[in-house]
Amino acid sequence: MQIQVNGKHLDVGTALTTHVNDHLSATIGKYSDSPVEAHVTFSKDGHEFICDASVHLSTGLFAQAKGRNDEIYAAFDAALHRMEKQLRRYKRRLKDHHKDRVDPIESIGAPTFVISSTKEEEEPESLQPLIVAEMETKVQTLSVGEAVMQMELMSAEMLVFRNVQHGGVNVVHTREDGNIGWIDPRNNK
Repeated sequence: MQIQVNGKHLDVGTALTTHVNDHLSATIGKYSDSPVEAHVTFSKDGHEFICDASVHLSTGLFAQAKGRNDEIYAAFDAALHRMEKQLRRYKRRLKDHHKDRVDPIESIGAPTFVISSTKEEEEPESLQPLIVAEMETKVQTLSVGEAVMQMELMSAEMLVFRNVQHGGVNVVHTREDGNIGWIDPRNNK
C-alpha cells in the first residue's frame, strides 16, 4: 500500500511518517486484503493539530476519518481509531450483505462547482451565480446499501451516486432526525 504523509504548513519529519506508515498499514491490513493507497494530512488549527486520513480500498470505496488533539501523534491516533471503527463496520457489512459484488466499483468523472454566496444585504446583479472554483469529483456506481455504507465511511452528510440497478443518478443523505434519506428520481411509483 502506498501511503502519502503531508503537512500543511508543518514539517512532519521521518519519525511521524514512520509512525503513520507502521500503524496505518497494520490497521488497514486487518480489514482489507489489498488497499490501494492512503493519504494522511496534518495541519494546525490554533493550538490543536488536525489529522485528515483517507484510504482508497481495492473495492473502489474510500474510508475517511479526522482526528484533533493538542499533540500531533494523538491527533493521528484519534483519526486511526475512527477509521478502524469504520472499517470494522464496513468489513462486517461487506461480508454479510454485499456478497454479490464481484467487480470493483466503477466511477465516472463529473464537474463540481463552488458558487459564491451572496450576503442578504447585497442585491445580485444577475441570476447567474459567480463560480469561485471548478473541480472534478467521482460519481460511483453503487447499490443503495453500498451508497449508504460509502457515505458513512466518508463521514459525509450526502452522497451522489449512479444506481447500479438502472444507471440513474440517486442521492442518499442524512436527515435531521438521524435517519437516511434516499432520492431516486426514476422511481416514480
